[in-house]
Amino acid sequence: MTSDQLRQALKELNGERDLALAFADVHSIATGVSYLEVKRAMLIPDEQDHLVKVTDGKAVYVLDSDRVAWLRISLK
Repeated sequence: MTSDQLRQALKELNGERDLALAFADVHSIATGVSYLEVKRAMLIPDEQDHLVKVTDGKAVYVLDSDRVAWLRISLK
């Protein structure tokens, strides 16, 4: 998936939906969770660095679009 495709898929994130993402070849040993969950996620508008970023208001997550295996946007 390209950065533009990922940004298009995430454009619904407005702080009212939760996001779950799994990345190819990433496995969690300690917690048993193999995906990233961002509560009340918001897509950060494209910046000069052109990285895909989401935030929950507490942290910023930089996403590697080439490694996204699947994503889920939950409705509130």
